[in-house]
Amino acid sequence: MSKITSKITFPIILVGLFSLAVFMALNYNQLGPSFYVILLFLSIYIFSFGFAIGQSVSSPIKELLKKAREVSGGNLSSRVYLETKDELAELADILNKIAEELQENHIDEEIIEKTTEMKTKARTEALNETIMALEQKIRNRTNDLEKITGETKRLQDQVKEKEKEIEQFKKEINLLASKDKKPKITRRKKETISE
Repeated sequence: MSKITSKITFPIILVGLFSLAVFMALNYNQLGPSFYVILLFLSIYIFSFGFAIGQSVSSPIKELLKKAREVSGGNLSSRVYLETKDELAELADILNKIAEELQENHIDEEIIEKTTEMKTKARTEALNETIMALEQKIRNRTNDLEKITGETKRLQDQVKEKEKEIEQFKKEINLLASKDKKPKITRRKKETISE
């Protein structure tokens, strides 16, 4: 027998036995064998009545406790359905409403979590695409810079060659100028003289 059943059953049985004892004490002189038979049946009835009342009250409470444990354990779809129309039925309705609200909140949390996950995934993909595009631009710019650097180096080499050629031409011109200087001076002199 459970604790709650015994808490209800024993007081009822004790009250019944106390009532029998009072009844016996009042009519002690007139007790006969039929009284003891009636007393036996009355005692059996009191025990049965007390046990039945204890069970009828404790059974819905046990059901409420069982379902409350299921809800607290995470089974939010668990509901209590009592056929009584008393405070226990109201308590069962309240427990059902609490479980329903918890289940709705849990579903809402799952939806929010999935939505957040999808948004995060979409943004991550967008960022990855942006990063890939930027990396491609960097590679393209790097290739362009390498080409420009190569072209610049080639042009610098050409400039150096041209500078060498210019130096060579200057030397040749100076050499020619030094060879041509003497006759040019005389030619100039001749031209000035002839004028």
